[in-house]
Amino acid sequence: MNPSRQIQGRRSKALGDIFERRIEHALTRYEGLNVACIQKTPEAMKVLRPLGKGHFECVFEKKCQPDFKGSLCDGTAIVFEAKHTDSDRIKQEVVTETQTKFFRTYSRHGARCYVMVSMGLASFYRVPWDVWEHMKELFGHKYMDAKDLKPYRVSESEGIIRILDGIELKGDYDEDTKD
Repeated sequence: MNPSRQIQGRRSKALGDIFERRIEHALTRYEGLNVACIQKTPEAMKVLRPLGKGHFECVFEKKCQPDFKGSLCDGTAIVFEAKHTDSDRIKQEVVTETQTKFFRTYSRHGARCYVMVSMGLASFYRVPWDVWEHMKELFGHKYMDAKDLKPYRVSESEGIIRILDGIELKGDYDEDTKD
């Protein structure tokens, strides 16, 4: 493999991990406010062999499920995938076919489904799944750039990405939980 591609791949992975940690930080805040309980989906691992003393040699299996799952305070399920790019656009293909199947199933069952996008760890967006899935029909191409993403922008304050702000809840809920 090309060394520069390896370096770029490692960099992209590291920035994606930072984005996910920032999301987890925001989710801790929302949970503390009783707005939602959402957790990171553990990565699937396959044990290759035991090494003793509780240690194993493992490999990560192909990523298959969306990154985060949980529920909002109104009881609605919420599922989202986190995607980071340093490019000026995010491609539809970054969500795998297996993840697409999960999103379609969750959507059919009434879950709120989103793709959370980070552009350069500076701008953040919550794209509804039905928009993500129909990019070609909506925008004429299978990617979204800053112009396409603009309606889905979420703010950031005090270092916290406000990923759930603006989501309408159904029924009665405690107004004191909203900022």
